[in-house]
Amino acid sequence: MTSRPEGRPTALRRRRGALIPTIVIVAVLAVGFVLFSQLYTDILWYQQLGFVEVFLRENLVRSLVFLVAAVVMAGAIYGVMRGAYRARPVYAPDPSSQDTMSRYQEQLEPMRRIVMAGVPIVFGLFAGAAAASQWQKVALFFNQESFGVQDPQFHLDISFYTMSLPFLGAVVGFLLSAVVIAGIAGLLTHYLYGSIRISESGIYMARAAQLHLAISGAVLLLLIAANFWLDRYSSVYNSSGRVSGALFTDVNAVIPTKAILAIAAAIVAVLFVVAAVIGRWRLPLIGTAMLVITGILAGGVYPWVIQTVQVRPSEQVAETPYIERNIQATRAAYGLDDVEVQDYKATTTATPGALRQDAQTTASIRLLDPTLVSPTFQQLEQYRPYYQFAPSLNVDRYTVDGKSQDTVIAVRELNSQGLSPSQQSWYNNHIVYTHGYGVVAAYGNTATTDGKPVFMESGIPSTGVLGTDSSYQPRIYFGEYSPDYSIVGAPAGSQPREQDKPQGGAGDTQYTFDGNAGPNVGSFFNKLMYAMKFQSTDLLFSDGVNGQSQILYDRNPRDRVQKVAPYLTVDGNAYPAVIDGRVKWIVDGYTTTQYYPYAQQQQIQQITADSQTAAGRATQLPQATVNYIRNSVKATVDAYDGSVTLYAWDDQDPLLKAWEKVFPATVKPISDMSSGLISHVRYPEDLFKVQRELLTRYHVTDPGDFYKNNDVWSVPNDPTVKSGSVKQPPYYLTLQMPDQKAPAFQLTSSFIPQTVEGGSSRDVMYGFLAADSNAGSKAGVRGPDYGKLRLLKLPTDTLVPGPGQVQNTFNSDTNVSQSLNLLRQGASEVLNGNLLTLPVGGGLLYVQPVYVKSTGATSYPTLQRVLVAFGDKIGFAPTLDKALDDLFGGNSGAKAGDSGNNGQTPTTPTPAPSSGAAPSAQADLQAALKDAGQALKDGQAALAAGNFAAYGEAQQRLSAAVQRAMDAEAKISSGAGTSGSSTASPEPTPSATPTPSQ
Repeated sequence: MTSRPEGRPTALRRRRGALIPTIVIVAVLAVGFVLFSQLYTDILWYQQLGFVEVFLRENLVRSLVFLVAAVVMAGAIYGVMRGAYRARPVYAPDPSSQDTMSRYQEQLEPMRRIVMAGVPIVFGLFAGAAAASQWQKVALFFNQESFGVQDPQFHLDISFYTMSLPFLGAVVGFLLSAVVIAGIAGLLTHYLYGSIRISESGIYMARAAQLHLAISGAVLLLLIAANFWLDRYSSVYNSSGRVSGALFTDVNAVIPTKAILAIAAAIVAVLFVVAAVIGRWRLPLIGTAMLVITGILAGGVYPWVIQTVQVRPSEQVAETPYIERNIQATRAAYGLDDVEVQDYKATTTATPGALRQDAQTTASIRLLDPTLVSPTFQQLEQYRPYYQFAPSLNVDRYTVDGKSQDTVIAVRELNSQGLSPSQQSWYNNHIVYTHGYGVVAAYGNTATTDGKPVFMESGIPSTGVLGTDSSYQPRIYFGEYSPDYSIVGAPAGSQPREQDKPQGGAGDTQYTFDGNAGPNVGSFFNKLMYAMKFQSTDLLFSDGVNGQSQILYDRNPRDRVQKVAPYLTVDGNAYPAVIDGRVKWIVDGYTTTQYYPYAQQQQIQQITADSQTAAGRATQLPQATVNYIRNSVKATVDAYDGSVTLYAWDDQDPLLKAWEKVFPATVKPISDMSSGLISHVRYPEDLFKVQRELLTRYHVTDPGDFYKNNDVWSVPNDPTVKSGSVKQPPYYLTLQMPDQKAPAFQLTSSFIPQTVEGGSSRDVMYGFLAADSNAGSKAGVRGPDYGKLRLLKLPTDTLVPGPGQVQNTFNSDTNVSQSLNLLRQGASEVLNGNLLTLPVGGGLLYVQPVYVKSTGATSYPTLQRVLVAFGDKIGFAPTLDKALDDLFGGNSGAKAGDSGNNGQTPTTPTPAPSSGAAPSAQADLQAALKDAGQALKDGQAALAAGNFAAYGEAQQRLSAAVQRAMDAEAKISSGAGTSGSSTASPEPTPSATPTPSQ
């Protein structure tokens, strides 16, 4: 009989015992290395951009808040647990129970030290992480700035509510949670080690447990008292009433009872201390019961009685002074206190020469719809499949021949998805295809004879009135659709590898980035860090990464501004402009808070939603509640090197001043803004959408009328959206308001009577709002009228059609329908452009471009007709100039921007016999339709055969045939005669180039 060696199982157990700690250590090191790579690359990114102080200060504040919160929570829990353990009784009073507890204690004893340390650490980490998310409240509290305005209830500076009270509330709330959790942990420890025993005869508590309970109860009640006291102040931004703020019941019942409850809680806290000294619990227990009863009666029943008996029967009278507070605070908090309101008695009669006094506005009316012409830009200016344009272009203005010209502008960005599958490789995606190229801009107020944009800047290389490749840097490394990361740069004399620009028959040129736009990845360590960040081994081993390589990432302009200014809410629309020889993205930043006393709270994502955000053409703002907003910062992001510059646009904003103390020297003064930059600053869309939404109610300043709610407006739904109800977006236009001496670039919107979901309302105009976007052109100086809000109030007894009603009139007019049906020949699609509203001619003029898009993958919308309306009369013609003349009795009195577009200038209709149009016109129409049908068939056959040359020729014949059909149809319509609308017949002429300066 042999015996087993005794050493092998022991050695195996030792090896197994060492394996688990080794795995844990390796896992911790791996996670730590990944976290370190993220931290290290973030520091490199901020350092290269010149904002490393922002990163360090933000994380320093976060870390300090985390550390303090974690230490307080962990220390409180550990202290009470340790104290309860040290005060455990040597002998238990109940032997039968002690046997059971002894077994628990014996099982816990080997892990007691781990539990004693682990439980506080775990709770401390959770508490620190939760507190660190409140770092902005901490930063503002220690760097607060005065508003210089007092609230009407407590007469404290507004900064107390926006910067002190949120911090104090967060501190009290945290301490309450710490006391509760620590108290529970201490009681459980007392129970486990016998200081608290539960038996049939009752509850036994040792002296140590009694002291613990008394002290915890006293501290908890003191914190509750502090919370009650702070709640008095918090009532000024209570949003549960008819309007935000402390109303009659709050002022006369809630605030006094909160003070009473605070004092009562402090008294009961003293009773707990007394109980700890004398060892008798009757008084604190009675006091606690009385506090609960008082809280129910004073905090709930009494305010309900006041609201029911005193307020509700005469609510308007009782609430009037508090509604007035809300109106004043809301208008001040949202920048509405200086709105210039003017009564506008709009006429609905279109008389000849009505636009004579608005000639400059008429000449500037924008015809290009930036949401529809992106495919047109794509087809005409894409040049290569790896380029793209944003789905919605931007509207800006440039000075051309000494005149301000509304401009639809876009940048030609890189589209890596446009590469063929055979080209999709890591090397191509990150080293070869790195940037877009050039700016494309078109005149907003005209089009070519066949409906294409008239470009003022186009082509590769770039040419036009905005500059050339030699006068501005056309390469777009940073944009809204840039790749996630690119590797650029190389030593001097190296062979260029970046795809740059098409060169016609000579092939494409190559380029090497020569700026400073990203962290260096030349060293092995940096490559390793970024390989970890982007999870790419190619980045680590590729020969395309050299000693001078830079890595470009976080390239979206909005994201870059948000990272360097984490306290800002960034506008959803960044727009490009050619400024001082560079393409720069201009980004608007807002300082916001939800703690402005008496101001109405709004959900910012909801009130800035419109048809553009619903379609994904604009970025939605985050889900947040605000009741104060300022466009405090204008930021620029260089499209070539990604450099970010922040300018204090509203340097009087107290929130911005406070943040400048937190992050000093990161925001430049407005005096550093160049004249080129100032001239392209515009009023931000999201701020305007917030303000117009508030003005639907807060255009009423009389508290009595406000209470009655009988003059509430709504922002109209976008009538061009076929399904769903989404708000009409605001539109940038150059126009002259009735009280202005000259036209200005403005952001505009309309108001109609209040619409209730599921109800019905009239779609008539009640108001028109314009925000002056002319910031001037003087370096470092903001234009005196910039940001001026002008509101036109229309009399309710004048039925001026609203946007929805006008769109319905357009759609239902028989002559318009007949003409549009002709445009739909060959399965072409008719697209209604943005419906613009302009206060001209003593009334309101509506202008809507009509686009036609043919079938096929390469089709794009072209401007073919213009619809106009004034009162109940409409006009319809190939050009805006002719449509206006037709609308205003044959002579509008002004020339539109497309008046030089003679290629489609309609002829004066000649009345025909009542029996119908001349036979020749009917014959022309039938022949044109036949030719169009044949061209369509030929085009489809050519496309199926892959013969694109024949397909293009067939499309040209189709377009010509449709044009002849429209000419013939127009002659037929003019011969039949119409009432209330006008349809013109086009007559082609040799001229095909409009004159943009007209």
